[in-house]
Amino acid sequence: MLNRYCKQGRGCLGPVSLVIFAVIWRITPVVPHPQCLDFKPPFQPPEELTFCVMYKNFGCCDSAKDRELMDKFYRIMDNFDYYGYAKCAGYVQDIICQECSPFAAHLYDAEDSSTPVKTLPGLCGDYCSEFWLKCRSTITLLTGDLQLEELEQDRDRFCQYLQLGDPDYCYPHLLVNEQLTRNLGRVTANSEGCLQLCLEEVANGLRNPLAMVHANDGTHRFFIAEQVGLVWTYLPDRSRLAKPFLNISAVVLTSPWEGDERGFLGLVLHPYFKFNGKLYVYYSVEVDFEEKIRISEFRISASDMNAVDHSSERIILEVDEPSSNHNGGQLLFADDGYLYIFTGDGGMAGDPFGKFGNSQNKSALLGKVLRIDVDNNDRGPLYTIPPDNPFIHEPQARPEVYAYGVRNMWRCSVDRGDPITREGKGRIFCGDVGQNKYEEVDIIEKGKNYGWRAKEGFSCYDKKLCANSSLDDVLPIYAYPHKMGKSVTGGYVYRGCEYPNMKGMYIFGDFMSGRLMILQENKRTRQWDYNEICMGTGQTCMFPGLINNYYQYIISFAEDEAGELYFMSTGVPSATSYSGVVYKLVDPSRRAPPRKCHYDPLPVKVKSRLINFVPKEKLVVESLPNKRPKAKATKAPVRHPPRATEAPQPATPDWLEEFMQILRNQQETTTATPTTTKPAKSRKGSREKGRQGRRRKGHRQLESAIQNGTLRLVNKEGMHNQGRVEIYIQNEWGTVCDDLWNIKAAAVVCRQLGFLYVVRASKKAQFGEGKHLRILLDDVQCEGYEDSLLDCKHAEIGIHNCDHHEDAGVICGNEEYGEY
Repeated sequence: MLNRYCKQGRGCLGPVSLVIFAVIWRITPVVPHPQCLDFKPPFQPPEELTFCVMYKNFGCCDSAKDRELMDKFYRIMDNFDYYGYAKCAGYVQDIICQECSPFAAHLYDAEDSSTPVKTLPGLCGDYCSEFWLKCRSTITLLTGDLQLEELEQDRDRFCQYLQLGDPDYCYPHLLVNEQLTRNLGRVTANSEGCLQLCLEEVANGLRNPLAMVHANDGTHRFFIAEQVGLVWTYLPDRSRLAKPFLNISAVVLTSPWEGDERGFLGLVLHPYFKFNGKLYVYYSVEVDFEEKIRISEFRISASDMNAVDHSSERIILEVDEPSSNHNGGQLLFADDGYLYIFTGDGGMAGDPFGKFGNSQNKSALLGKVLRIDVDNNDRGPLYTIPPDNPFIHEPQARPEVYAYGVRNMWRCSVDRGDPITREGKGRIFCGDVGQNKYEEVDIIEKGKNYGWRAKEGFSCYDKKLCANSSLDDVLPIYAYPHKMGKSVTGGYVYRGCEYPNMKGMYIFGDFMSGRLMILQENKRTRQWDYNEICMGTGQTCMFPGLINNYYQYIISFAEDEAGELYFMSTGVPSATSYSGVVYKLVDPSRRAPPRKCHYDPLPVKVKSRLINFVPKEKLVVESLPNKRPKAKATKAPVRHPPRATEAPQPATPDWLEEFMQILRNQQETTTATPTTTKPAKSRKGSREKGRQGRRRKGHRQLESAIQNGTLRLVNKEGMHNQGRVEIYIQNEWGTVCDDLWNIKAAAVVCRQLGFLYVVRASKKAQFGEGKHLRILLDDVQCEGYEDSLLDCKHAEIGIHNCDHHEDAGVICGNEEYGEY
């Protein structure tokens, strides 16, 4: 399960895990954090190194840097005779080549901004003494550090100067430290196998950003669409044009209601946009008091390459919407050059329209994948039917239908294919949102039936339809139950250049649970292997500009012109909330070699004022957030980021300095006595009622002196800082379900019990099942500063859809609990 650090209405943050505490309290085990002197991840050299051969497979040097270091070596050794060369050449080479080490930033103490970068790498004590005894005459030639030259005659002071704060990283011991070298260069996985990635904030202050497309014209600019009907232009430096690229908010049908599925839903540029300036949009509209979905064509302005000519709109297609939900919204051009349109089934629940529903009715346009030809449409019909569309010869079928039996496909993408072998090129991946039990991922093929409403995922939904032998449906490549998430957001297969470990991964998410997930095709079994993405913990994301947290509601995914991957999410799922952020996915374990992915964007003629990008998110290194005042005791506040038009906020403090300050502050912390606080009234959640928990057997003792919201931790070992979370509500003790359970909720628990830090939010009944109790809380979503879990968002007391194998727990800590 994902270990997230979630805020109410806020994205899922990477957990402050065992790693952070190992760093803070100087305890083992050591966790690797490979980093070069340019503060970027190591890489595999494209050409074999001939001098620093110990790092020929993975490190921080390419062949050019390798030659530079070799030249330095010979300049130094030219000062020695044969005997001196034979005695010291090996030491000099070893020391010089540590610039190529995948841990170079550690070895040269470059990560701590409060100390100067060393000119010699950190050496282990025994190695340093040996080097000093045999070859101290090389010190002045190796470095221009005057302090080191002064220490040249004092072995103890010299070696003490080169000693690292973290002895695990000293040379040469780190070469044989299995904890550092195991899986070096691979994506780091936590103890549960969840792959740890990081993020880069790309854009913020957006209102439900749900589409991001690139111009594909060499400029590397991209356009981000908001649900209200505005599209913004962003330049490669992430600055935004003040004038919208497109503004049809006056006609787009939407509302401020959280979860409203209507609005501006899709955007795609024509494959030859660079030449014809055409783009296509998908949006909700009201015509004569009837709701419809509309697909329109626009053209770029003749006078401004960053603005649409709003008078150029031509309505390509309109479809009546019988309900306000399940509106579909994806538009894309596949490799065949045709426009694909993905419609929902019409809404409500269970596709109740007609005898078999809209999705199974090929004479209806709802619940379908449509394919049309919009080329050469300047004269004559606005679109034509591709001659190989599968149902053009069926009298009762609409000729636009390409595939059917879909419920509400939300976000689809075309696989670019492997850049060398072209394997996978042209496949269309879609996430199809489920009804009651399952979410699914499909690969779209011509003429296929994807099963809805007969099936939901791999299971039957309409048993009568499901038993029909003529159904002939295609099963999804993957489906997951609603305990993992309740609204899939389709993603992309990563085909970018910057992060080789991610190649071929289909990365997608879930809107409700905030999960980021991976599917990867197993070439041997032809099945799709599943994994999860969690945010990097400890030092994993400690690179300049990287963060390890995101807003929970994952709306959409995107790729830029170079093939790098992004996703959009929001803290408040409302078309009028400015809490939307765009993030770039980053693998901190390995990058492509320098200059391999370099490109020079073509210039963009700008006629609008530029708004510089100011990142607002931070790397999370604090163990617990500071308490902030609440507007009302009964309602946890939701943070609404400022509008994009407001004055930029001051730049955030240096990420590394913040972390180092936390390390220094640990000496000032004290242990608090566990306390119990009086909670506010509970909030009712919006989830439908689920299974009732089982009441404990026997007579319940009167415990009226205990306040509502009081907590206790239960474990077999009797340890007071960890265990299954049990809460007292309305005269009974009960457990908490781990649906949406995260480090922010655990932070509330730990603080209420008097601890300074949260180490882990545990799931899957790690501390045993509380079968003798009822499950009292489910779907708990906290900001992290509430006084009680009852102050957080949660389902109605005693209402849940889980079992005791999902009982939530925590591990808390103070400075004295160094074992955690």
